[in-house]
Amino acid sequence: MWRALRNTFLGRPAEGRLPPRVARAIAAHQLRSEKLIAWAQLLVGVAWSVLYAAAPKTFAAESAIEPVPIALGLYLGFSLLRLALTYRAWAADWFLTLAVVVDMSLLMILIWSFHIQYAQPAAFYLKAPTLLYVFVFIALRALRFSAGYVLLAGAAAGVGWLLLLNYALMTSAEPNMGVTRDYVTYMTSNMILIGAEFDKAITIMLSTAILAVAIVRARRLLVQSVVEEQAHQDLRRFFAPEIARQIVGAEHRIEPGGGEIRQAATLMCDIRGFTPLAMAMEPDELMALLADYESRMVSVIQAHGGSIDKFMGDGIMATFGAAVPTDSYAADALNCIAALGQAAAAWRGERLAAGREPLRIGFAASAGALVFGAVGDAERLEFTVIGEPVNLTAKLEKANKSEDVTALTTTDTLALAERQGFEPTSLPEYRPGRPVEGLDAPVDLVVLLP
Repeated sequence: MWRALRNTFLGRPAEGRLPPRVARAIAAHQLRSEKLIAWAQLLVGVAWSVLYAAAPKTFAAESAIEPVPIALGLYLGFSLLRLALTYRAWAADWFLTLAVVVDMSLLMILIWSFHIQYAQPAAFYLKAPTLLYVFVFIALRALRFSAGYVLLAGAAAGVGWLLLLNYALMTSAEPNMGVTRDYVTYMTSNMILIGAEFDKAITIMLSTAILAVAIVRARRLLVQSVVEEQAHQDLRRFFAPEIARQIVGAEHRIEPGGGEIRQAATLMCDIRGFTPLAMAMEPDELMALLADYESRMVSVIQAHGGSIDKFMGDGIMATFGAAVPTDSYAADALNCIAALGQAAAAWRGERLAAGREPLRIGFAASAGALVFGAVGDAERLEFTVIGEPVNLTAKLEKANKSEDVTALTTTDTLALAERQGFEPTSLPEYRPGRPVEGLDAPVDLVVLLP
């Protein structure tokens, strides 16, 4: 019952210990908040100074000292120190605790100094509107999303005000300077109304408690948000960005078996002779080669609007218009192949210059109707595409070897791409009626890259 009540008021806490990177993300957010708090407090101090300088002075000219400027100077000095330390990314817990106490202490000293500055009884400062800045200082601590500092600020303010009240009571022995029960007398004289002063302290405490509850709830939401953002970033590493957005933004839980028919294009690329090459390489060297190859190809594919469907060893399968429907999917795929050919040629040149074996990469693309959806079971899902263009693209990529070319597509895909705005950089080579392994009938091929 207590747990249910706690969750109702404070929200459900995060389960288990936060991963270190999530804790670091929250700490970075809190450091940015500390900078905002430091700037806000400095601006408050500057505003006080400007207002004090502009306000008419009613204190006695023969006063030996002016305590208000001294208190303001101390406050501004401490604010500048805190701002400098915050920008050095130094925000130790003990210093932040000390900052809360010092802020409230200086504010209370400032309020206390009014009766000396203006040569009035101590009860004079109890009516100072400067007390309202207490709520500003408490609220500023909320920016850090830490209820402990909010509670500390509220407690320091409440205790400080009660100390000021006690001091006023101890020094109110003179006539017409004691305690009254009459509200009008309290408002029009230097008499003290105990209930009114306790109301101020209680208001400070209640406001602090309410704000602390809100901060606990907000912090738990912040933790959940950071965890989900980290998960989103992880999804973007394991899935195409478009797929990650669909997973995160889905209105309902994604279940296996659902699919949609899309007009889209598929593209495949593969390193020629990779298997014997891989068998002769050390594991670290092999994975470094794959990482170099995939980073070059993937950046080009994504730059042309493609989504990576899967990595298959040295093979890369991408789609255009499946995850995010477009009206130029075929044109995008063929434009991408042209750019991939340039990237592959540049990579071969770099490897030759470094004394390494140059690698040849084959490409293929085809377009048409396919099914885009999630497959798997309730525990593990994978977005994929299924259909004739997918199978045809895979077979065309293998046909590069028998045709002794770098990139192939079909006449139908080229015609569709040209209707969508594709303009070949060179005259395509048509090879009609060519046999393709795995297909029953000959296919009219187009050589995109020789």
